[in-house]
Amino acid sequence: MHLLSRSRILAVPLIILVCLLPARAGDPETGDWKPLFDGKTTAGWRGYGRPDFPPKGWVVEDGCLHLIAGGGGGNLITVDQFTDFELQWEWRIGPKGNNGVKYLVTETRPNAPGHEYQMVDDATESGAKHQTASFYDVLPPQRQPHVNPPGSWNRSRLVLRGQHVEHWLNGEKVLTYELGSAAVQAAIAQSKFKDARGFGEKIKGPILLTDHHSETWFRNIRIREFPVLQH
Repeated sequence: MHLLSRSRILAVPLIILVCLLPARAGDPETGDWKPLFDGKTTAGWRGYGRPDFPPKGWVVEDGCLHLIAGGGGGNLITVDQFTDFELQWEWRIGPKGNNGVKYLVTETRPNAPGHEYQMVDDATESGAKHQTASFYDVLPPQRQPHVNPPGSWNRSRLVLRGQHVEHWLNGEKVLTYELGSAAVQAAIAQSKFKDARGFGEKIKGPILLTDHHSETWFRNIRIREFPVLQH
């Protein structure tokens, strides 16, 4: 028998065996990834402080949630709420752009609804606590993040598990902190949120996309939840 033909015959049972094997189980410590934006509709989102999606300012186009500069759309929040999770998203801003993603969000505190993962044109920001991937106005990145310039896409990741928080940017972990720690409480006391009661506490809440009046695009927004840790 020709050697090549024999190899093909032997390969057939292997292919069948692979197809019959059960799918590899996911991480038992986490849930499945869930898209928060389907790339086509506004399903799963509403305006902050309102029951429906804003009638202006935000549009779905080219697979993105597009915030129109000065469009008056206001902040967006997810309909669902989350406690412990990993969030991933891709984003792009224009020159001199400024935006962010907030978590630990409440609608009862409009002036400080949640902690913010900052997204900004760093050329316009002089303070480290306002740089991309900072905990806005509270904690700066602990290592210099690699930020793609305005007009380019960046990949961000946020992990919130128990009291532990991580900010990632373009594959690198750039900030970690512990909710309620002395360091965080001291930093909040020196920030614009010092008078926002409960600002540093762990709460269940939606994810918020801010409207800081700068043109911004979001895509590939997804989340997976962790079992809630008991304290």
